[in-house]
Amino acid sequence: MPRHKKIAVFFILLLATGLIGMNIYENQQKKKQEAQEQRQTTTLEKTAIDSTEGDKERASDFTLKTTSGETIRLSDYRGKKVILNFWATWCPPCKAEMPHMQAFHEKHKNDVEIIAVNLTSLDNGNDALEKFIKDYRLTFTIPLDQEGTIGNEYKAYTIPTSYVIDEDGYIQHKVIGPMNEEIMEDMVTSNG
Repeated sequence: MPRHKKIAVFFILLLATGLIGMNIYENQQKKKQEAQEQRQTTTLEKTAIDSTEGDKERASDFTLKTTSGETIRLSDYRGKKVILNFWATWCPPCKAEMPHMQAFHEKHKNDVEIIAVNLTSLDNGNDALEKFIKDYRLTFTIPLDQEGTIGNEYKAYTIPTSYVIDEDGYIQHKVIGPMNEEIMEDMVTSNG
């Protein structure tokens, strides 16, 4: 067999081996991801069962640090309605939603707390976050989900995802996708 055909066969075999190896690796990663999601789902289902009263589901409490370094707990906001939002700086629908959230916050900050949890573990770093906050002139509370655990617990797999939580800490609404001021108004004035 001529030398150039041997080289071609060698590269074809090398390419095939590489593709097979990548396929095996991707399958292993997929299995690991599915196992992790199953563990998270099992944990969340247990939490949901333990934290319901009638047909209402209590919002899972969490503690996170904000962009200003303050530590907040969701339960500290009992007695006030809360819009709990999950987002990232690279997300186009999140970008579209933020001016509406800021306007809503300015009108209702005495009655409704906006807690916009940045999915920091999926985002583009602190510089991008700081620039985003400055560019959009955001003044509501922005905690940082550094590990991604709170986003997973609240099933924020598609962002933005938002929850309206009543004064007693129970989830009234869940919205997947961007909201405008009118949607926020409707959700905080309805009783679920």
